[in-house]
Amino acid sequence: MFTFKNKYFLIIESIKDIDLRNIKLINKYTIIYRNVGKIKNIDDLLKFRRNCKAKKIDFYVSNNKKLTLDLKADGLYISAHNKNLSLAKLKQSNFKIIGSAHNIKELNIKLLQGCSSVIFSRLFKVSNPLKRGFMGVIKFNLFKLSRKENLVPLGGINLSNLNKLKMVKSNSFALLSEIKKKPAKLFNRLF
Repeated sequence: MFTFKNKYFLIIESIKDIDLRNIKLINKYTIIYRNVGKIKNIDDLLKFRRNCKAKKIDFYVSNNKKLTLDLKADGLYISAHNKNLSLAKLKQSNFKIIGSAHNIKELNIKLLQGCSSVIFSRLFKVSNPLKRGFMGVIKFNLFKLSRKENLVPLGGINLSNLNKLKMVKSNSFALLSEIKKKPAKLFNRLF
């Protein structure tokens, strides 16, 4: 059994990480394209963007205003490390802005940048030894109750703790590394 949320954020580093044919539900998914290196083929990205639009999947580009405009993406995703306050001007041009944060200081910066949703990390323990600390369900829920922002949990969400998301007081959640590790099993549960 899987917990149903209003929105699922899928963070990908390559358009090959996800097969859009598996997505059956419309208006529930947001794909965030996080470009790690050089953009290899803009034509492939444009085709992927068109497929997202046809399936009514929101498409965001990470930290690249020019690519966001070139692809006519639905919005811009601002990572936690990006502290540029001039990006708030995009909100006036009907672009949606979402961001990510790891602590209250970064969360406040995302609010100044005009983010409508903030992906807040880490909900569960992650396997990376360099990334220590996590909130857990109870701390996240208490923190969410004390804030007005739309907080989206991220971090450590995998097949073994997917059902714990039923207890999280958020209408959405985000996935990053689990998409690449076990896409077939995960997509059977999500889609």
